[in-house]
Amino acid sequence: MEVVAKILIAVVALEHLYILWMEMFAWETKGKEVFKSALPAEMFKPTKGLAANQGLYNGFLAAGLIWSFLIKDPQWQTNVALFFLGCVAVAGIYGAISATKKIFFVQALPAILAIIAVLLK
Repeated sequence: MEVVAKILIAVVALEHLYILWMEMFAWETKGKEVFKSALPAEMFKPTKGLAANQGLYNGFLAAGLIWSFLIKDPQWQTNVALFFLGCVAVAGIYGAISATKKIFFVQALPAILAIIAVLLK
């Protein structure tokens, strides 16, 4: 189960690195494709700074999850991973409530599955 937990943590971290890239560097191209049904096309340019700020926060989540792989003490590694996975899950649940339910499945569910795997390892 430890391997499954690490794979799921890595998947969540990679997803948030992708979100960082999209929101910080590709908001007016890839962001426009991903969020076409949620935001009118003319809103991408004026919201570029806001999206970049969101992307930075997603990068912090990814950094925390990657950091958990570098911690040698097993208890601290678990605690750090659970903290950042919990942050991702809460953000995903909030996004599902406040924006679109799709966010739950894309962001919160992978984090919740990783939390379960970490707790069962």
